[in-house]
Amino acid sequence: MLTESEILKSFLQGSKLRFTTQRKTILEVFLNNKGHVEVEGLFLEIQKIDPSIGIATVYRTMNLLVECGLARENVLSKGHKSFEKLYHQSHHDHLICTQCNKIVEFEHPLIEKYQLEICQTYGFTLSQHHMEIYGRCSDCQK
Repeated sequence: MLTESEILKSFLQGSKLRFTTQRKTILEVFLNNKGHVEVEGLFLEIQKIDPSIGIATVYRTMNLLVECGLARENVLSKGHKSFEKLYHQSHHDHLICTQCNKIVEFEHPLIEKYQLEICQTYGFTLSQHHMEIYGRCSDCQK
């Protein structure tokens, strides 16, 4: 099985781009994070390792990670975005707080069952799904 670095290298080669030290650092810092990470937080961590890496490079690299299937971009409230790892991760859906941007990951067997029924009803073959439910978390409701 390929590593994340190998996947990114191969993708970059196919796109005629280089696997630079900066991209490697961004990938490693991203992979060392658990859960969901916003670019601004990732940038602060990267600055501790290599202050020469600019935030635009982090944004561009994160977009490349999405394109090659290593990351998923999640749109939060008020234009905020977070990224999460996709490779070697189990399927889950999201509850997203529109006030504080908290993300809760969940799975529910009925959702999985009903999506298959819906696909059969409409003649679709399911390849994947991603559910995001927006609202206010219990902390923000207080």
